[in-house]
Amino acid sequence: MNRKNDTSVKEQKQSTPLSEPQGRENSKKEDKPQTIACRLGKVGGEAVIEGVMMRAGNECCTTVRMVDGSMRLYRTHHVPLRRRYRICNLPILRGVINFIESLVLSYRIMGISAEAFGAEAMEESRTEKWLREKFGRGLMDVAMVIGIVLGLALAFGLFFYLPVLAGTAVAGTEHGALKSLIESVIKIGIFVLYIFLVSLMPDIRRVFQYHGAEHKSIFCYEHGEELTVENVKKQRRFHPRCGTSFIFVILILSFFFALLIPASLPTAWRVLTKLLILPLVVGVGFEFIMYAGKHENLFTKILSAPGLWMQRITTREPDDEMMEVAITSLKAALQDEFSDLVLTPMPEKTGAKPSWFVGDASQLAEYLRAREIQAQAENTSQASAQEESSDAVPSAPQQTDGETALSNAAVAQEEKSDAECQTFQTHSDHTQNPTETPRSGGYAS
Repeated sequence: MNRKNDTSVKEQKQSTPLSEPQGRENSKKEDKPQTIACRLGKVGGEAVIEGVMMRAGNECCTTVRMVDGSMRLYRTHHVPLRRRYRICNLPILRGVINFIESLVLSYRIMGISAEAFGAEAMEESRTEKWLREKFGRGLMDVAMVIGIVLGLALAFGLFFYLPVLAGTAVAGTEHGALKSLIESVIKIGIFVLYIFLVSLMPDIRRVFQYHGAEHKSIFCYEHGEELTVENVKKQRRFHPRCGTSFIFVILILSFFFALLIPASLPTAWRVLTKLLILPLVVGVGFEFIMYAGKHENLFTKILSAPGLWMQRITTREPDDEMMEVAITSLKAALQDEFSDLVLTPMPEKTGAKPSWFVGDASQLAEYLRAREIQAQAENTSQASAQEESSDAVPSAPQQTDGETALSNAAVAQEEKSDAECQTFQTHSDHTQNPTETPRSGGYAS
């Protein structure tokens, strides 16, 4: 009896470890949909110059791929207004506030990436250096503000004034629906043509590749998969919460809101009315994008389809290095969830924004040594090139004895002719002025 009880106890002990993994697997399967649901809409991002910015909570992390192949990470702490003030989190209003905040943040992040990559990629020209020394960075900021104002004026003319003029010219002031439809078609046509032409530029094409890497890495995270290059590569690059889809939703919604504007209004008043209802259109579009990112039904599919089609232009298939950059930004923004990311502070330069090297301290030291060796090699090559150029200057050819004799004879003959000319001139002067005292050295005897 005791032996049987002992054997039964042993069997129970042996069966217990086998049942635990099964229970854990089942619990993981049950928790996975909840985990994925919690991750939806948690992360956002954008592509920048040779990099990707990821935003989660109050953290904005931008990773830039440098010219030498290393990765540099920049952190920006930003608390959205809707988290600081309850009124800013009201529906419709939060969309307008988020849109403005996103524009300001994108401007800052784009400047960080351009400065980080541009400092490595190109040298400052003499004109830029002179302007910076004479006027400081204030002039550059003023020029940038002027560029933004001109860009906004161009956008206003293309997307507001020109469509209204065309709609009025074609449909007149009686057919309001036709007029609104023509205006919307012209807006969408201008937008698509602009994006297509811009996508032909090589630099913008690389930005669109980073855009695809951003979408793929976010999809990988939202699906609950491990953030690796292989897993990210399998994901789609068309995301329903993309800014491209948001703009298309605004263009489509503007058609329905334009139906509420009387067609008999003069052109100036019609343009002004559209500007006034633009915040409302942006707010409604934001709510739809947030809803479409968390739900999938026939309504969201129909309204999201144009934006997803447009992403075939605004996103391109990224390479492995681009996906690695996107993964780094995503892990840095979600640092509480990912502890495997190793970052080392870069040596700070005067006036430079703090940055982190993606790697441990030994890798950073090795990287800095390699850069120092490369800089020394470049300085040495430049010095040798300057020496070679100075040595390459042709020297005066040496004359032979015969050539020297002929040259001396020619010089003597030239001196003799000069002396004769000078004697003739002095004699003529004495003839004209006989009382004038001859100048010393006037002629040779």
